[in-house]
Amino acid sequence: MEEQIPLITNDAVVLGILMGILALVFGTASIDKPFWKKFYSVVPTVLLCYFLPSILNSFGVISGEQSSLYKVASRFLLPASLVLFTLSIDFKSIIKLGPKALIMFLSGTVGIILGGPLALLVVSAIDPSVMGGAGPDEVWRGLATIAGSWIGGGANQTAMYKTFGASPVLFSQMIAVDVLIANLWLAVLLFWAGKPDRIDKLFKADTSAITALEAKVAAYRGSIMKIPSMADTLMVLGVGFGITGIAHWMADGIAPWFAENHPDLEKYSLDSAFFWIVVIATTAGLALSFTRARNLEGVGASRMGSVLLYVLVATVGMQMDLFAIMENPLLFLVGSLWMLFHITIMLVVAFIIKAPFFYVAVGSQANVGGAASAPIVASAFSPSLAPVGVLLAVFGYAAGTYGAYICGLLLQWVSNTN
Repeated sequence: MEEQIPLITNDAVVLGILMGILALVFGTASIDKPFWKKFYSVVPTVLLCYFLPSILNSFGVISGEQSSLYKVASRFLLPASLVLFTLSIDFKSIIKLGPKALIMFLSGTVGIILGGPLALLVVSAIDPSVMGGAGPDEVWRGLATIAGSWIGGGANQTAMYKTFGASPVLFSQMIAVDVLIANLWLAVLLFWAGKPDRIDKLFKADTSAITALEAKVAAYRGSIMKIPSMADTLMVLGVGFGITGIAHWMADGIAPWFAENHPDLEKYSLDSAFFWIVVIATTAGLALSFTRARNLEGVGASRMGSVLLYVLVATVGMQMDLFAIMENPLLFLVGSLWMLFHITIMLVVAFIIKAPFFYVAVGSQANVGGAASAPIVASAFSPSLAPVGVLLAVFGYAAGTYGAYICGLLLQWVSNTN
């Protein structure tokens, strides 16, 4: 398919549009009028920040594929926001959240491993042509790359691409399925993140540990809050971006070292620079939480982290093309059913163990979205919960290749027995 040239190709203009969208959304959300209060009680601000750029991308005004903004936001702004979110966190309180978060994450992994083969079976019963293709163009090979993305991330997806040998054309089709379905699910999660009480009530979930963590962070923030000076703001940015720079510098040495000396550890994403950037930034932030640096929360560390994260939300939104489904509807049907199986298993397990919806949402995104979107969903519940999403996403990197490989073998078995 010929690549379409968007109306606006200058990234400076695109960034201006995205920042304008963010300003418009938060500006109207702060208006004390009945219409806007009612509107934002139904539509969460974070969902609009995500969805409006996707509309512009879908209609060809801007292009997430051709823009460099997502890479810049995910590599520069995300690590800085992780540092600023984690430097004031109460790590002991995160530990007290208990095992349910990990159980929900693993449930999501199982849902993806089993969901792919089941979805392929169901769709092949409707239209057997979905099992088509020969050699590198066999559909199951491409679906295995989606499993890599949805359990771990981009590095795991590339690993499955190399392992199962999908053709470049098939791989590009699967990326379209991956991006659209994952982003639509992210939109649903962002919507419900603003009103989790209904689901928690249905599940009879105990949210006391989450509430206690939020209250503790809020109380600490209130005790040290002050009007920031120029020096304070620059200190916050200096810490966030300074550690981001250190994380990049270390990752540039660590990732190639693993790739050269321990290529067998590729399955853990240890040769991925992005993996190390996220891990180092998060670890540094947590380490700072045990020092006086945590007082930077009083001059707006997490607020600044939220600003950086919302820029990332907007760039993630502009990756979604709502019309891509028309290109290969059968593959999108497989992807939709696959995601539905993943969601169903998570909701059933959550109902059984009475897990809060927060664990469902973050556990799912730690699988499907990884380190880029798990903290987005977590912070949509509360900025103080963003580190939970990051920590679970790191598990996803570790489990991604194993889970995706098992899923790939199951997809191959299903294809060969039909």
